[in-house]
Amino acid sequence: MDRRVFIRVLGGGAIAAASATTLSGCSSALPPEAIAAWQGPGEQADVRRWLLGHALLAPHSHNLQSWLVDLGVADEITLFVDRSRLLPETDPFARQILMSQGTFIELLDLAARQKGLRAQVELFPQGAFGPNAVDARPTARIRLAPDASVQPDPLFAQILRRRTNREAYEAREPDAAALQAITASVSPYPVRIGFVGAALPEAMAQHRRIAKEAWRIELVTPRTVEESLRVLRVGPKEITLHRDGLSINDPMVRALAAVGLFSRTQAPGPDSMATTSQIRDFNHKIDSTPAFFWLVSEGNDRVTQVNAGRAYVRAQLAATAAGLSMQPLSQALQEYPEQAVPYAEIHQLLAAPAPRFTVQMWARLGYAPAIEPAPRRGLDALMSG
Repeated sequence: MDRRVFIRVLGGGAIAAASATTLSGCSSALPPEAIAAWQGPGEQADVRRWLLGHALLAPHSHNLQSWLVDLGVADEITLFVDRSRLLPETDPFARQILMSQGTFIELLDLAARQKGLRAQVELFPQGAFGPNAVDARPTARIRLAPDASVQPDPLFAQILRRRTNREAYEAREPDAAALQAITASVSPYPVRIGFVGAALPEAMAQHRRIAKEAWRIELVTPRTVEESLRVLRVGPKEITLHRDGLSINDPMVRALAAVGLFSRTQAPGPDSMATTSQIRDFNHKIDSTPAFFWLVSEGNDRVTQVNAGRAYVRAQLAATAAGLSMQPLSQALQEYPEQAVPYAEIHQLLAAPAPRFTVQMWARLGYAPAIEPAPRRGLDALMSG
């Protein structure tokens, strides 16, 4: 889910010229239109649109938002994978995409509860996808009905506050009460979660080593870097137009892009400044991390993947309520060949030998500075047909 951008600097003089002519008055803040969805959907004539206005704030790999919905049947929402928004290089079997379907469903369910509605979720009503690809069949059919026994879930209050925070974290560790709240939050789903912190220095060193190596591998594998570059949005116009993917609004990068010195078509070399500086930056943030969180499932079928996503977003909302931040470390969990060693190592470290078990989520956990939310597309962009 975290990717960084690559700046290919071809001439210092051009940078100076670009800086002089382009940076004046620039702001790195995201355009208000791109993050307007985080103000909430407002009241809607069709309550389903109100529910969806919260669901679309769910975390998603690369922020691709690969959700399509059909509202053609009254009191129902049918959810599909938008197959134009996949990650074939870093997520070749669409496991993360299915988890992201789960995060969407869970936020929709929380919103339904807030309105006194029971969301009856039927996963894969026309049959589950095979293990290697997704297809045109729906992920879920959600039937909505008033139910006086439905109680609001306190996690709903965190939906608009949730962020994926990639900054350096503070040194202090999460307190025991916060970890207990996160653990309790995932109880509806058959997953195992865990944490590690400074009390286990050898384990922390192993977590850090695996995370760093997996990140390095992704940065020096051209096709995985280029997949991220294809969904990179630079500057306010692109960010506002797309409202998805990986956004960068830094004035210097915008200046470089304006004079053609910022490439999004070819990955930089493994020994380039762009690559090595990204590795240093990531390593610093990993070293700043006071704790790690993980979520393990037994099995890895499509239903399990969706439910793992539902459990993860609940954990992240519970962390948000406790003032904590999370950042997924997806690289070592990805199933492309170059990651085979980190994949095996993290499964061994977490006592989750594959294929019986799957580490569905591994994340940094800690206190971090406040950040802006990620861009989100509007409701109409989710409508199929």
